[in-house]
Amino acid sequence: MFHKIIKLIIAGLIVVTGIWQFTEGNIGNGIFLILLSSIPVFLYFKNEFILLAFLKLRKQDFEGAKKWLAYIKNPETALVRKQQGYYNYLHGIMLSQTNINQSEKYFKKAIELGLSMNMDLAVAKLNLAGVAMTRRRKLEATSLLNEAKKLDKQNMLADQIKMMKEQMKKI
Repeated sequence: MFHKIIKLIIAGLIVVTGIWQFTEGNIGNGIFLILLSSIPVFLYFKNEFILLAFLKLRKQDFEGAKKWLAYIKNPETALVRKQQGYYNYLHGIMLSQTNINQSEKYFKKAIELGLSMNMDLAVAKLNLAGVAMTRRRKLEATSLLNEAKKLDKQNMLADQIKMMKEQMKKI
């Protein structure tokens, strides 16, 4: 696992090599190297292991996703802030299948670090509302559900939110 700064250094070295190729008269090589330098820059903002873990989660392969996330040894040095949020978000999703109380700390950390998409933020808040509901914190669960409902623009979580509100009436 590369440190995030090393990825930018690699991109810079590739750009310098591309410029050197331009000065030598090898225009094709220079263009190729300049285009090639976009890969480390892309991987700086979108970590390759998190992308692979998301692909495994789409197939409901939680063990495969855990394997890819295990390659990230130190998320603070290897990931930018938003990617650290998604790292914790993925851990929270995987733990919510087995131990919802343990997943609470990961979801809180993911919300604190920030998530790019409103839908991911809504899912995290919905899971936190479920944890609050199991711990009989009705006021906190209600506010989290309302925030999740505001963030869910496409109404993809409408059924889950409605079901959780019905369950809260029983508390």
